[in-house]
Amino acid sequence: MKSQFRLIIIIIFANILSGCIVPLAQDLQSLPTVPTHLTTETPVAKIETATPAENFPADVNPLTGLKVADPSILDRRPQVVKISNAPVLVRPQAGIGAADIVFEHYAEGGLTRFSAIFYGQAPDRVGSIRSARLIDTELIPMFGGLLIFSGASTGVETLLNNADYANRLFKGVLFGQPYFWRDETIEVPHNMFMNPNAVWKKASEEGINQRPDLRGLSFDPNIPGSNTAVVNKIDIRYRATRVIWKYDPALGLYRRSADGQGHFDANTMEQITAANVVVIFADHQFTDIVESEFQGAKSYSIQINLMGQGDAILFRDDQEYKGKWVRDDKNTIIGLRTANGDILPLKPGQTWFQVVQLPDQQNPQEEWVKVE
Repeated sequence: MKSQFRLIIIIIFANILSGCIVPLAQDLQSLPTVPTHLTTETPVAKIETATPAENFPADVNPLTGLKVADPSILDRRPQVVKISNAPVLVRPQAGIGAADIVFEHYAEGGLTRFSAIFYGQAPDRVGSIRSARLIDTELIPMFGGLLIFSGASTGVETLLNNADYANRLFKGVLFGQPYFWRDETIEVPHNMFMNPNAVWKKASEEGINQRPDLRGLSFDPNIPGSNTAVVNKIDIRYRATRVIWKYDPALGLYRRSADGQGHFDANTMEQITAANVVVIFADHQFTDIVESEFQGAKSYSIQINLMGQGDAILFRDDQEYKGKWVRDDKNTIIGLRTANGDILPLKPGQTWFQVVQLPDQQNPQEEWVKVE
């Protein structure tokens, strides 16, 4: 850490969560300048991530492992779409159930936000759209994607605008219909929505909608190994929200609930499901980028490191697999390995990555991953 001072800032937020006011305190041990791994690739030990299982046929979506009726739809870039998850009035979100992959991550104040990856399919209404965070500087090169966001703090936007993907940014406040619009029946700033299909058309017109090299994920419909760790319920607590995934044997999928209520897609009014739930344990560090300020207390942007490797837990087919996540190149997707280094394949279908702090960074009274 570059700072020689230890600074403790108590941040109190009035977060509307289940009808309650939730006070939060954060111990900011140091506030570094812009993390170097966001401007230059961090050297890490070489981890083998290219496998025969990643050689997908032309009609198979490499983000889901599922066949598509029209392989030509895969000749485009994935979209990394920033979707709000707080306050609770933004639920149910529109279109999130159609995303191939969703990353749930800390924003600030204990709240979480979604980076939803749309590629194989997308509805005409997605949102509400909110601002980008530092984690998106990892996800854009990871998926070779377009970034769909409402705006960003000065520090985050500076990084985005100076990156080699700066021409692939779709900032909502700079566009009108049919790309972005505001729903006047919903209060500002929670009322921005977008049309991924219109954005793909716009990206094609601008010559930036080429298919990237999507490597990292492996899929297998067969249940891996002789695992006996049966898990019916996954309980993930972030500081200001609690997520429950319950396995539905009739569907062979996990159903999502948030803060005691079923979590639905506003477009279909169907409960959100996932074939895979992956808990990613990653190092979280506060930076000196100010994201917001409330009653004089500043909220700082969080650097979440998704380069290298770390502990992970895969839940699929009512089973729990403890292993590792690996990513040794900024242009590859996070892959999963067993403790012995073997491929840990996902079940074909949609995947939710629940990004949480390292165990020694968590406050066990407010944060946990529990299973039943």
